[in-house]
Amino acid sequence: MNDAILAEATGLLQRLVAFDTESDKSNLALIDFVEAWLGERGVETLRAPNKSGDKAALLATIGPKVDGGVLLSGHTDVVSVAGQKWSGDPFKLRAAGGRLYGRGACDMKGFDAIALAMIPHFQAARLRRPAHILLSYDEETTCLGSLDFIQRFGKDLPRPGAVIVGEPTMMDVVDAHKSIATFMTTATGFEAHSSKPSLGANAIEAACEIVSEIYRLARTYEVGELNPRFDPPYSTLHVGTINGGTARNILARQCAFHWEFRGLPGASTMEAYRRVEDYVEKVALPRLTRYVKGPTIETIVEVDIPGLLAKPGSPAEGLALKLTGAGQTKAVPFATEAGQFQNAGLPTIVCGPGSIDQAHKPDEFIEIAQVEAYIGFLGRLAEELAN
Repeated sequence: MNDAILAEATGLLQRLVAFDTESDKSNLALIDFVEAWLGERGVETLRAPNKSGDKAALLATIGPKVDGGVLLSGHTDVVSVAGQKWSGDPFKLRAAGGRLYGRGACDMKGFDAIALAMIPHFQAARLRRPAHILLSYDEETTCLGSLDFIQRFGKDLPRPGAVIVGEPTMMDVVDAHKSIATFMTTATGFEAHSSKPSLGANAIEAACEIVSEIYRLARTYEVGELNPRFDPPYSTLHVGTINGGTARNILARQCAFHWEFRGLPGASTMEAYRRVEDYVEKVALPRLTRYVKGPTIETIVEVDIPGLLAKPGSPAEGLALKLTGAGQTKAVPFATEAGQFQNAGLPTIVCGPGSIDQAHKPDEFIEIAQVEAYIGFLGRLAEELAN
């Protein structure tokens, strides 16, 4: 049986990888393909499009439409390949050395393909509780692509008893991960000759002062609340890009920088934002406007993704530990959609094939052995749902 499912999963992964679903592009062609593939196998589906209509999430249910099933959640978007040196076409799956290479092979079209390939097995198992498969969009950017369906569970859709998010964990059972919030801060000053700073307002100066304050705050987290399950064991602040100015001898009119906060589970994602805003109001903005009126400093909250909080003994944890045979759970520093499910009251863990170390890299791959192992994992899940 597993050989046939492996062949089906590999074929599906080849098709899924061929769709260029980088996060700034539509995923509708992939969704169309999966929807048609499911329809041919008698599986009903629901779509949840985004507001602009160029992307959609897809939900499939196998088994009775009752509460208490298990939701398998994966995303369809992938990160960009721009600037990366691949040894082959990133959107053409290739096998070599026991690995399957391609953009998204690990993160996380591999999981998607395995879950889909298992559907005939789920159908034959005569499930007493349903298996749901949710394919979302924009996980790599906002983690909002699953929210439309999350809000419907327990209302007009059956409420899952457990959620398994299939991000690559080498099939470790992950019960906790950090949050992430990302921000864009833009300082707008007033241009003047650099020899006469009192005639203008230098946006770069203001931005650099705020960046310095961000890293001062970062050091306070290093000696604050610690959680040894994480590496590093504290919340972090980071400035990733900064851009501004037009010439060496002109006070910069504008300077913008991207920054992020990655918080320990339970920490407020907006705490650092409020502390930075307090500094802007009391220090940075008064200094920027000391000579001229009108300069501004504005910060936009781009992404606010909740962490996953450990819930020892939860139905999702117990199920995943049983299916994997693992004796303990783990924590990871990267963020997933899992916190969104948990915030809606759904018991959630992260457990998927492949290694996060391969994600987002050129020549991304998933080991065939991991595909085989996850087929076994889902086979055992089918037995649980049939009992």
